[in-house]
Amino acid sequence: MIEILSNSALNTIQDRGRPQAMTLGVARGGAMDLLALACGNMLLGNEPDAAGIEIAFFPFRLRFLDDRAFAVTGARGSARLDGVELPPDWAMIARAGQTLQCDAPTEGCRTYVTIAGGIDVPLVLGARATDLKGGFGGLEGRALQKGDRLPCGAPAMPGIPPHGYGLAGRCPLPDADATRVRVLAAAEYDDFTVEARRAFFHTAWRLTPSANRMGYRLEGAPLTQQRPLNLFSHGIVPGTVQVPPAGQPIVQMADANTCGGYPKIATIIEPDLRLLAQTRVNGNIRFIETTPADALTALRAEARDQARRADAFADLRRMLMPA
Repeated sequence: MIEILSNSALNTIQDRGRPQAMTLGVARGGAMDLLALACGNMLLGNEPDAAGIEIAFFPFRLRFLDDRAFAVTGARGSARLDGVELPPDWAMIARAGQTLQCDAPTEGCRTYVTIAGGIDVPLVLGARATDLKGGFGGLEGRALQKGDRLPCGAPAMPGIPPHGYGLAGRCPLPDADATRVRVLAAAEYDDFTVEARRAFFHTAWRLTPSANRMGYRLEGAPLTQQRPLNLFSHGIVPGTVQVPPAGQPIVQMADANTCGGYPKIATIIEPDLRLLAQTRVNGNIRFIETTPADALTALRAEARDQARRADAFADLRRMLMPA
């Protein structure tokens, strides 16, 4: 069991979300950076969909109430166990009574703490992810608060090396100058003017402070349509780039509604959406045009990389653990 020692309206329990429930009008939800969560679970031998903590407000502190392995992945920043600094993307054993503190990142913006055995809150619609808008999942459907005690499942493996271990560079973060994400043209792409389409791909869009788990508002050259469109609400998914009448794009994120009526100019491919999720406010974003074939290739490459990561973590555990 672990105890939360800090308050925030933004730190929540997340897993891989509820994609199977989107047909019911339920947001996909889950971790904004699915790769960082997956790497944390791999380090600990957890199931891929084990629930962890997504941290978006710092400093974040928790206390271990029993001996428990844990991992810190995602954004780069200071993470300390009883004051001892941990390397990035690192798994470690904490003893009962020890305190973990994660400070504000210097790269990226979302940190993930995973626990051996996963956080054992009830399944709701097939997942443990917190849906703040719907008020369900996670712990009572809300953000974590000081004094919360979270139960943990039984660890899936005997342990990890006494001083911990990790594999650097397994969760790449956005480039310092700009976050580059590949996109596919969406249904209303051709309804925008030639100038707007050109601007979409040649503008360094600024991520405004209006950025949360539902959507990211961008600022740049206004995108205009060839003629006004009156659309019925229709299905959208995380990664959809909509353009309201003001012409400033909104990117739908993990907790996005499942339908909306604004014209869609593009959709970010799934492997790159996590890079946008790790982009800091006021950071620059550039859209790179891709094709359905290249998007499918990227998805397959991501799946192969995940399998290689899992094998690498397993090999490292076997090498470092005493016989």
